[in-house]
Amino acid sequence: MTRELQAKEKQELAASGEQTKPGPVFIPAADIFETDKAIVLLADIPGVKTKDLNIDLRDNTLTLEGEISPFEGADESAVLTEYDVGKYFRQFTLSEVIDQSKIDAKLTDGVLRLTLPKVEKATPRKISVTAG
Repeated sequence: MTRELQAKEKQELAASGEQTKPGPVFIPAADIFETDKAIVLLADIPGVKTKDLNIDLRDNTLTLEGEISPFEGADESAVLTEYDVGKYFRQFTLSEVIDQSKIDAKLTDGVLRLTLPKVEKATPRKISVTAG
């Protein structure tokens, strides 16, 4: 496994606070693929709409947060619910191999696809020497 992208280790919160919103917090399942030019991360976040998705990059930490709202309308009441609503939360640590300014995100059918391009390596070249 490469070290360009790695799951952030679990850490205990230093503050003794509680969630500001009730409900469960889910960890989205993720698959990570590598090509010569990029790392591709696929995260399953079913039920999250684009407007309810927040992707933050700070101090080499990529944070994914999404929220699932209840599906029933104002004039409906739930009879049976097998699909939990709540939040998604996951963090990844990026290495210096990722070009952070060119990260691209697409959400399609409940799957978030992040393309994390690698920085272009210095290409070998011949250096000319002039007399002088």
